[in-house]
Amino acid sequence: MFVQVVQGKVSDANRMHEQLDKWMRDLAPQAEGWLGSTCGVTDDGTCVCFVRFDTPEHARQNSDRPEQGAWWEETSKLFPQGAEFLDSDQVTEDLPGDPTKAKFVQIMEGRATDPKRGYELSKENSDKWAEFRPDVLGTIGANLPDGRYAMEMFFTNEAEARKGEQKEAPPELKAQMDEMQALMADTPKFFDLKNPWMYGPR
Repeated sequence: MFVQVVQGKVSDANRMHEQLDKWMRDLAPQAEGWLGSTCGVTDDGTCVCFVRFDTPEHARQNSDRPEQGAWWEETSKLFPQGAEFLDSDQVTEDLPGDPTKAKFVQIMEGRATDPKRGYELSKENSDKWAEFRPDVLGTIGANLPDGRYAMEMFFTNEAEARKGEQKEAPPELKAQMDEMQALMADTPKFFDLKNPWMYGPR
């Protein structure tokens, strides 16, 4: 899988939603290899989109389409300070539930001192995590350049997610959490998408 994270402050969240709907209607049918996108705008006006393709080649083919260029030229005007693009083909996917049913999505971004070990840890104990946190419908993580990483987490709803955050993990999972936290080179950022826009191939 290939992931591209697009983010930046937007001037009009409703207009951004309209542009994404337009992409879904007019461009998605010809976007070969596109697997889906999760987008939304946080309370402070930051738009984050997690776009998934099956391969980097298909993602590049989509970016090179003239109609994609025209769509982005129009959409980019909604990012007065510009948008940041983060690409990764080192992706982990853990979907114990149906992420399309998520009512709350959280994007976490940070930097790891040992990305390879973090990548390995993210794939461990998926069955135990599903049992411990039934509010988590799935996660998709991506290793980015310079040790950075991004992860989208799909929750049943925000209330259950906040309740789940307060639960005390069993020893094995706590040890995994502690090692993950020890790998963090800085404090991670969290982007709460309280009204996520979920898109997928029809």
